Amino acid sequence: MEFRQADTAVVFTDPQNDVLSETGTSWPMLGASVTENGTVANMERIFQAAQHNGFPVFISPHYFYPADHAWQFNGPLESGELETHTFDRSGPLELAGFPNSGADWLDRFKPYIQDGKTVVVSPHKVFGPQNNDLVLQLRKRGVNNVILGGMLANMCVESHLRELLEQGFEVAVASDATAGPRHPDWGDGYQAALVNYRFLAHAVLSTDEVVDTMTR
Repeated sequence: MEFRQADTAVVFTDPQNDVLSETGTSWPMLGASVTENGTVANMERIFQAAQHNGFPVFISPHYFYPADHAWQFNGPLESGELETHTFDRSGPLELAGFPNSGADWLDRFKPYIQDGKTVVVSPHKVFGPQNNDLVLQLRKRGVNNVILGGMLANMCVESHLRELLEQGFEVAVASDATAGPRHPDWGDGYQAALVNYRFLAHAVLSTDEVVDTMTR
């Protein structure tokens, strides 16, 4: 893959408190992986490299609104998120209670996300971008190549990877700018994701490699 400012974008999924902050609802399952990977620092390095070198950045957030709590069936992770009110917002047309909530951006990411240039697309509700406008926003800006990272490695990141590949994008995953849950019965989500990234992505790169390629 070649990273060119003209047609390459950074896409981060869920750079939000509930999955990246020690006070977030998901920290007990995610904290070890986030800490070991240096996920937050690595995401920030990619934000900085994109900003300094003119690469567009897109955020695909995860939000739940009150109506979503009336869903009649959910997968295991969805059920847990809804029960713990992960990514909850008071409604699609209001921001009451949003600042510094679990659904809000991690504080250290706000200068990059709120710079007036970063594109925040509509929320995805399960894991992939099929039901939001990420692909439309990328296409409208002539993006063909994606540098992908964010949370969670084996859920939203992998689901975004699969859909972007199906939509004809070349995708490189920043493997240490993500992290995954660990569960005593289900296993290590991050390690599972790494296996699939290697089978699926056009490139699996460290943050060092991503930043080096972006700054050439």
